[in-house]
Parts: sequence; C-alpha cells; structure tokens
Amino acid sequence: MTLIPTDLSATRLQDAVRDPNREIAASSRVIDLSVGIVVCIPCFRRPQHLRLTLDSLVNQRTPRSFAVVMVENDAARRESAPVAAEYLADGRLQGICLVEKRQGNCQAINAAFETAQALFPAATRFLMIDDDEIASPDWLELMVRTAEATGADVVGGPVLPVFDDDSKPWLGRHPAFCPAYDYTGAVPLIYGCGNCLITRAAFERFERPAFDLRFNFLGGGDCDFFVRCRDAGMTFHWTAEAVITETVPQSRTSFGWIARRGLRIGAINYRVQSKAARGTGARIRVFAQMLARLPLSLLRSARLLATSKAVVAVHPTLVALGSLLAAFGIEPKPYEASKIVS
Repeated sequence: MTLIPTDLSATRLQDAVRDPNREIAASSRVIDLSVGIVVCIPCFRRPQHLRLTLDSLVNQRTPRSFAVVMVENDAARRESAPVAAEYLADGRLQGICLVEKRQGNCQAINAAFETAQALFPAATRFLMIDDDEIASPDWLELMVRTAEATGADVVGGPVLPVFDDDSKPWLGRHPAFCPAYDYTGAVPLIYGCGNCLITRAAFERFERPAFDLRFNFLGGGDCDFFVRCRDAGMTFHWTAEAVITETVPQSRTSFGWIARRGLRIGAINYRVQSKAARGTGARIRVFAQMLARLPLSLLRSARLLATSKAVVAVHPTLVALGSLLAAFGIEPKPYEASKIVS
C-alpha cells in the first residue's frame, strides 16, 4: 500500500491534472496510490442525488480497496463539489473531485478517466456510474470479479429505471429505458458507459481523448468508443446481476422527451456508422441505408401498434427519422448546459 497525505502532495495531484481547463476542487486526506480500481463519476447539477450515488458506493460489499474520481462539469455553479468534498473530507471515500471547465458530456467523461489513470498508476480497472444512478451493494465486486474471470476488456451491466411517476411502469420496457441484454455472458458490444468497467489496456489502445469530442453535446461518445473497441478486436461481457438503478424524473416520462430521445438515438447511430465508414463509397452506403430504414420503420411501427402503446410503437420510426435528419446535418444537442433542466 502506497499512502500519500494529500496535504503534503499537492505536486503529485497537480501532475495528475495538468490540463489548464481542469482544477482540483477537493481531495481526501489520504490517497492510496496502489489501488487497482477507480470509480469515475461525472457530475452536473444534481447535488442531492449525488449523495445517493455516493452513499451507494460507501455501502459496497467488497473487500477490495477502490478510489473515486468525481468531475464537476458546471464550472460556474459547482453545486456538486461541496457534496463531493464532504464525502472525501470525512474519509467515507478516498480520491478527488475536479472541475472540468469545458462543458459537455465527453469533456466530463474524458476528464474522469484521464485523471483516474494519471493519479492511480497501479489501477487497471476503471468503472463509471452517473450522478443520477445508485449502485446495488454487490455492483463493484461483481463487475471486477467478472473482469478477472473472463479477461474481458469491457464489462457492462444493466441500468434499470426507477420512475418518479409510478403510473407508467410499462415504460421500463421501452427501448429508451430497457437494458441491452437480459442475461449474463459474452456479448458483441455494449452501448453506454452508465454502468461499465473498462481496463487500462483498452484505453491504451487509443489516442486521447478516448471519447470523441464530436459527440460532446449530442451524446453517444460512449457508443462510438465501444464500437472502436469492438473493431479493434476487444472482448465484452455482460453481468446481469451487477445492477445499477437510474432515477428517472417525471419530465423524462413525457411523450415529448421520449420522442426526442428516439431522434437522438437515431442521430447517434448515424454519426457512429458514418464515422466508421471508410471511403466515399462506404459513406454513401450508410446514407442509403438511412433512407431505406424510414419506410421500413413505418411498417414496423404499424405492426407494434397492435400490441404496444403508441409511445413504444413509434420508437422505430423516430430512430429512423433521427438518423435521416442527422444525415442532413440536423442533430439535437441535449448536453449543452442551456438545454439541461436541473
């Protein structure tokens, strides 16, 4: 164990945060540089829920030592930083909280993973949880144990919605909220980093930043990263028992929000596929596929109407429409600060 008292190691901390757009807001009194596991937490304007997220990490049932790296991505208001400082100062968690002054989804995630790798040189496994999520008690142990047993480069797990509006339980089966898989085992790909473990070796296969800043305000930088991992021959494993729950406010259960989510998923799909296409011919094929999917999606939505509620049935059409709009350069930007409702 390599312990450093942080009040005597300002240089060590600053070396890990060399980017002038990042600054340390808080740190624990002692940091164990020998930890092999770091949990990364991007934070943005949810200080009360962040307490629930951090409590769930404090209560993890595992003998393993781990650290946390929290990233406050609202440089003006900094509502998350005092909460992070409280948990670090009293020793409930060890690690740091830094401020990433450049706003955006990918900026915050890159800041978290890059700082975690720099500050904890012995760490080989990096997990992520969002500040509107709560980890089940065995989450960390199950994720790390899976990585050890399978040798997977990336491990994913389910994020199950918990709706503030309990009058719509059927929304849990909507594709916007339903996990990608319902079984434990090897999988071809995972699509989001709200519940993931990524090895250091996976990060080292790519240049920085790992999460492409072209997805910064659209979202989907995680999907793009995992597609690149797959194309590089890396392996994925899904651990269905490693559950994280996501608190879904009532504003995210309206038809308008869900429709916009469908359009955004379509835009991300197009952006990821067009980026992966090599050459003009491949990009033309991607564009043609997007055109063809819209009429096919209308047929699929019509069939779904017989057995599903309208908000579920129209999802394929909205995704196809979002892809087509993105092909013409029309994309949403939900991760701009001005678009986010606290």
